Amino acid sequence: MKRKSLFALSAVVVVAAAALVPVLWSGGDNLHNGSAMAATPADQAALIKKGEYLARAGDCIACHTVRGGKQFAGGLPMATPFGTMFTPNITPDDQYGIGKWTQDDFYRAMHTGRSKDGSLLYPGFPFTSYTKVTRADSDAIYAYLRSVTPVNVPSRPHELKFPFNQRNMLIGWRTLFFREGEYKADPTKSVEWNRGAYLIEGLGHCGMCHTSINAMGGPVSSAAFAGGLIPLQNWYAPSLTSNKEAGLGDWETKDIADLLKTGVSNRGAVFGPMAEVVHNSLQYMSDEDINAMATYLKTIPQKSEAPEPLQLETSEKFGGELLKQGQKIYADNCAKCHATNGLGMPQAFPPLANNQSIQMPSAVNPIRMVLNGGYPPSTEANPHPYGMPPFAQALSNTEVAAVVTYIRMSWGNHGTAVSPQQVSDLRSAPLD
Repeated sequence: MKRKSLFALSAVVVVAAAALVPVLWSGGDNLHNGSAMAATPADQAALIKKGEYLARAGDCIACHTVRGGKQFAGGLPMATPFGTMFTPNITPDDQYGIGKWTQDDFYRAMHTGRSKDGSLLYPGFPFTSYTKVTRADSDAIYAYLRSVTPVNVPSRPHELKFPFNQRNMLIGWRTLFFREGEYKADPTKSVEWNRGAYLIEGLGHCGMCHTSINAMGGPVSSAAFAGGLIPLQNWYAPSLTSNKEAGLGDWETKDIADLLKTGVSNRGAVFGPMAEVVHNSLQYMSDEDINAMATYLKTIPQKSEAPEPLQLETSEKFGGELLKQGQKIYADNCAKCHATNGLGMPQAFPPLANNQSIQMPSAVNPIRMVLNGGYPPSTEANPHPYGMPPFAQALSNTEVAAVVTYIRMSWGNHGTAVSPQQVSDLRSAPLD
C-alpha cells in the first residue's frame, strides 16, 4: 500500500497543521467554533493519545521527518518532473511551524485541501483521501501535533518550474480529480468492514500508491487499487485487484493481517516502500484495526487481468540464453536461502515459486531486490527479520537479468524474460 503520501506524480506536501488545544493552552486562540470547550487533563491526555494513534495510521512521520532529523520538522526533498518539493515543518512552532493554526484550519486542510489562508494545497498532501476523515479524528490528530516538541526551523520553499508553481492552476486539477466528503458507512456491510474501508480509503491513503496516475498526476478512477509504478521511488506498487499480481482474492484473511502487522506472512514478505509503511505505521495499529483492514482488502473486487505496465522485452532466443545462465547464478547465490525448488523457508525466506510479486508483468521489484537487497520491516512480532543481500556489485546487468529471468520462469512461474537494459536503468535509479 505506502501509502507514503509523497508518491503522487505531482506530489507536493503542503500540510495544514493544528492549533491551540482549548482550555489547556493559554492565549487568544482557545476557542473552537467561537465557544470555549472544557476538557479535563485526563480527557486531553486521552485525546492526544488517540491523535498519536491516528497520526501513525496516516503515516504522517514518513513525509515530515527527514532520516536522522527532528520529528515532524519537515525538509524531505521530493524530486518530480515538475521540480523539487520539500515537506514543511508541522511542529507547533509559532514562527516556522503550525503554532498559529486552529482546529478549524486543520480540518479545512484535511477535508477541503485548503491552507489556513485559503490557498490551494498540492495533491501530494493526500487530502483527496483525508477528506474522508471525520471531524473528531481530525481534531484528535490536531491535538497530538500540538503536543509534540516545537522545532524552530523554517520550511524550505518548493523549487517548482513554471507554470507548476502557480497554485491557481490546481483549480482544474481539483475539478477533475477531487470529491470532497467524509466517509459514509455502507449499511449493507459489517462494522468491521466499514472500519477497514475508512482506514484504507481515508487515513491510510493506500490508493496513492496502488492506483495508477495519469500525465496530470491524477488517479485513474477506472484502475482503483490496480497497481502502478511509484515514480519517485522507482518501485512498482502491485495490483490488489488481480491474482496475477498481489490480488488478495485467494489469500486467507489471516495472511493479509500478518503481512500488514508484521511485514511477513506465509504468502511472502514486504520490502521497499511498503516495508517503511509497516515499520512506521501499521505495526502500531491494533489487532482489531488490522483485521478490519484485512477484511476490507479481501473484498476488493478482483479482475481477471492486471493493467499491463511498460516492460522491456527480449527476444525468445536471448530469453532462453538468460534462463540457462540464470539457473547457475541462482544455484550459486540464491538456493541456500530460497531452496533449489524455490519454496524458500517461510517466514524467514519467502518462497519464489508461485509468488505473484515475482511473476507479475512488471519485473521492477525483483530486479530492485537483486540489485539493492533489503529487509522486511523490524516489528514487535518480527524484531530481527532475515534480509536479502545486495548483488549490484557482484553481478553484471546481464547476470542480474539472467537470475531474475530464471526465478520468473521456473517452478511453474509464468513470468517473462528480463532485459539487461531495464536492469541498467534501475541500477542508476535512486534507492529511495
